[in-house]
Amino acid sequence: MTMSTAVSSVASPPNISTGSVGSTSAAEMQDRFLKLLVAQMNNQDPMNPMDNAQMTAQMAQINTVSGLQQLNDTVKGLASQFDTLQALQSTTLVGHQVLHEGNTLSVQGNTAQAAVNLAGPADKVTVQVMAPTGQVLDTLALGAMPAGQQPFVWDATNYTQAGNPTFKVTATKGTAAVSATPLSVGVVTGVSNTGAGLQLQMQSGSTLPYSAVKTIL
Repeated sequence: MTMSTAVSSVASPPNISTGSVGSTSAAEMQDRFLKLLVAQMNNQDPMNPMDNAQMTAQMAQINTVSGLQQLNDTVKGLASQFDTLQALQSTTLVGHQVLHEGNTLSVQGNTAQAAVNLAGPADKVTVQVMAPTGQVLDTLALGAMPAGQQPFVWDATNYTQAGNPTFKVTATKGTAAVSATPLSVGVVTGVSNTGAGLQLQMQSGSTLPYSAVKTIL
């Protein structure tokens, strides 16, 4: 099994809040502000006129609010374009195998493949293969492995039980345990864009979030 593309999670652009500005356009707010400013100047006390600094501060405030509204609109447009681009890119996954967190072995013919992600280098890595009933079918001694994603293959020639087997990984360096995350292999058969984001339809019948893909094989 050859790993070709690592998938990194990309966070969507943040939404900048503008308070109650969202329901009012920047142009409308500027127009209202100017009308209020003119009315305030017309009705001000001649003996105590508006301070220039106060007027400048009010104009700066309305310009700041207007700028935030325009920035928010720009970010929303970028976010929409990002979602569209991500949806188009995800369609290229159809028919491909991907790695995702899970401890299920995908049996194809006489072999089953999966992988383990090691948090650090390990002197000894052992994989126990178990039937759906929990019975231990085989133990694989993978030996020493470096940190990162490490694939392995299990000979499933004699496997005749219904359902896919699972596996458990144990990794150590000296007497210390090394964190090992099991990774399952799945085939993407379709892509859908729902309120929960991009979802991948898997050959197994399950649904996988696009963000859960670790590697494209």
